[in-house]
Amino acid sequence: MASEEMRKEYDFSKGVRGKFYRPGLKLSLPVYLDSEAMAFVQRIARKKKTDISTVVNKLILTDKHLAEVIE
Repeated sequence: MASEEMRKEYDFSKGVRGKFYRPGLKLSLPVYLDSEAMAFVQRIARKKKTDISTVVNKLILTDKHLAEVIE
């Protein structure tokens, strides 16, 4: 696959400022778990009959609560 070099100059004269801006938009970014962590979360999700995202969110919120108690 050939890669193109960047041009020295680009023409933005027909560009529209803010065309894709959406105020208040929340993005869900992917989180990549290593194989051990993924297996652990999948095991819990199967036992609880829920999805992986729910398990990960609950684990993080539990850790957050513990960290707040320790402070």
